[in-house]
Amino acid sequence: MYKAFITDVDGTLTDGRRRLSTKAVEEIRRLIDADIPIVLASGNTLCFLDCLSHMIGTDGNVIAENGGVFRKGFLGKRTVAGNRALCMQAYEKIREAVQPKGDELRLFSSELRNSDVAFSRDVSIEQVNAIIKGMDVVAVDTGFAIHLHTPGLSKGAAFAALAKEMGLSPSEFVAAGDSVNDVSMLKLAGFSIVPANGTADAKDAASVVLDEPYGDAVAKALAEYF
Repeated sequence: MYKAFITDVDGTLTDGRRRLSTKAVEEIRRLIDADIPIVLASGNTLCFLDCLSHMIGTDGNVIAENGGVFRKGFLGKRTVAGNRALCMQAYEKIREAVQPKGDELRLFSSELRNSDVAFSRDVSIEQVNAIIKGMDVVAVDTGFAIHLHTPGLSKGAAFAALAKEMGLSPSEFVAAGDSVNDVSMLKLAGFSIVPANGTADAKDAASVVLDEPYGDAVAKALAEYF
């Protein structure tokens, strides 16, 4: 029997229009009421995850910015890793190289980020990698944004550290995710599920690939595995 659940948000707890699946929320609340710890793990900001955690009803265990920030509980000490200044240098280099027009390459919640840089997908990940080649920065296309972070940061690395703080082993978790930035987390968990909308690399890392997409499918899986 698994003891905890860690999950991505966008594409995993949402539908194809990025609306939160109420079925997934109800299943997570069922786990909360059964005293099963929940961790929300996202590329989004800490304040976004704090709001979502409060609204769903979790204890506030979160991994933000794809592993650059994590915290045990709402009152826990926030851990921040990475070199955001270097990531901003890489972003400016990309902007100069592609000469964006209008609203292209817009930053996402830049003033709220502590570790990484996220911007709109107006340039291909291949172009980004070519431009930042030689810099100590990693680019990841999550399907919702392109993120820049320093090497060694991942949801999986943050998951390992946070699980230890929670007094649990990653092998005691069920994990859910749908994209390349979830792979390290999916591989580390004792059991992992990926909805049908997941990327090929996420599916390759999963214990089970669901027949249906998005949050409603994850809700069904939670009912089965918990």
